Amino acid sequence: MSDLLKLEKRGRTAIITFNNPPANTWTPESLRYLEQLVNELNDDKENYALILTSDSEKFFSAGADLNRFNHDDKGLSFEFSLAFGEAFTALSNYQGVSIAAITGYAMGGGLEVALSCDVRICEEQAQMALPEAAVGLLPCGLGSQQLSWLVGEQWAKRMILLGERLKADKAEQIGLVSEVVPTGSVLDRALELAAKVEAQSPTSVRFCKELIMAARSGDITSAYAKEREMFVKLWDTQDQKEGVSAFLEKRKADWKNA
Repeated sequence: MSDLLKLEKRGRTAIITFNNPPANTWTPESLRYLEQLVNELNDDKENYALILTSDSEKFFSAGADLNRFNHDDKGLSFEFSLAFGEAFTALSNYQGVSIAAITGYAMGGGLEVALSCDVRICEEQAQMALPEAAVGLLPCGLGSQQLSWLVGEQWAKRMILLGERLKADKAEQIGLVSEVVPTGSVLDRALELAAKVEAQSPTSVRFCKELIMAARSGDITSAYAKEREMFVKLWDTQDQKEGVSAFLEKRKADWKNA
């Protein structure tokens, strides 16, 4: 599996590069390996950010390998869908900041893995779709829920029910990605964004991300109270003390991620 997903660390940023040519398709095995890598990064106090990308300008990821769906075994279909769901749930719950650096086509599970990241940027040749219904399937990697939350019901329905494929400029217009960059530059731009994370307290980032994601539950009144609760909880951390002291002493903070 280490051949299909290449892990590299540059300082406090980890880079996972998809490497299953020609289209970087997912298998249950590679999904489980992604889940394993994310869990290992969560245990690494020196890791603050994660970038997902591809070496291919043509394909970020084309999603699932459909050869694995050409059977009548519902047990196998359950195992595959579970692998998708658990891997992308783990990615959504990654404790640092995750950035999808999209190169070319991001289709089906290839878009769903990007939807599970905190930030999405893409190169100008990128195209995005959830085309599962065209082959008698449906998104099973959180896509029907993540896409609806991120871009609204209308565009989610156009992409999922009508099978519309979006080019980079339209994806940026509707908020599916936050930025479009020239071909060949998305990893460099993602690294620039990841570098911004290092200036933030990792414990504050972790708490803030939990609060932002909690907004999806729809109970805003409870979230207001939780926000105050987690603010006070920061006083149990070293990073709160370090951050305030560093500001007052006019020096760069030395984060402990604790």
